[in-house]
Amino acid sequence: MASSSQHNPGLLVPSELGTKEYWNALYTRELSNHASNPDDIGTVWFDDSDAESKMVQFLDALSESQSQSRSPSSSLPILPKHTTSILDLGCGNGSMLFSLREQEDWSGRALGIDYSPQSVALAKQISRSMTVVETETQEDDATAVEFSEWDIIAGPYSTVLNGAQESGWDVVLDKGTFDAISLSDEQAHGRRLCELYCHRVLPLVRKGGIFLITSCNWTEEELANWFVAKKEDAAAATAADNNNNNNDDNSGNSNNNNNSNNNSNGKGVFVVAGRVEHRTFSFGGAKGQTISTMCFRKV
Repeated sequence: MASSSQHNPGLLVPSELGTKEYWNALYTRELSNHASNPDDIGTVWFDDSDAESKMVQFLDALSESQSQSRSPSSSLPILPKHTTSILDLGCGNGSMLFSLREQEDWSGRALGIDYSPQSVALAKQISRSMTVVETETQEDDATAVEFSEWDIIAGPYSTVLNGAQESGWDVVLDKGTFDAISLSDEQAHGRRLCELYCHRVLPLVRKGGIFLITSCNWTEEELANWFVAKKEDAAAATAADNNNNNNDDNSGNSNNNNNSNNNSNGKGVFVVAGRVEHRTFSFGGAKGQTISTMCFRKV
């Protein structure tokens, strides 16, 4: 649940889980462990709540094969498994994308990004080990899961918005990444990084696409409040984007024009489109969940 602070009760008290150093150290250890034992893929976040499996099941229910069982009033899109593009924010060891690819046959473009280079190295190392084991079903370059180092708050959009996904991805996933950012004490333009997150995510989702997020720190109501962007939050995040573009200019980055154009993908808003049921508990006469999973659609 959200913790109160003196200045803003909607913000969490920072902790080491909000630092890049923490994640670099964690994935450095997990890289070493996996190198010694390929069966050890490291931590699957929220595994005790079966969050990853439930997110995969939620997406599977949106696939073409399940379309006949859906309510006619559903605002969620039908997702063809062979063409749906999927972006995983804060991919960690890549477990989510591997599950979608290997177990559920989602064969469209899949990209996992993380700001920790050690995370990306681990995901790539696991991918290589899986390919070696499954030599008879090796993926070609067109269907292999991609992994890239990218900072969602400060990185240029051209890293993730390119090719067929220049105008956004069909599905964007977050399993614990917003939680970690919410625990960072870093600021940009006078705001905590979590206050800029929605504005930075919005351009990543194509019009009509979905953003599926799981959190252990925020309730469903709080997630809905976060991802209905307020004007002042959008203005601050736009200033941060402009600063990133200016930095690209100063460094001679030829992708700056792409970054400026891609920021226009942020036009539109998120609306609540669905939720995932998790186990509930009762305490003091109130019911709650240990984690929350919400689906937002960009309209």
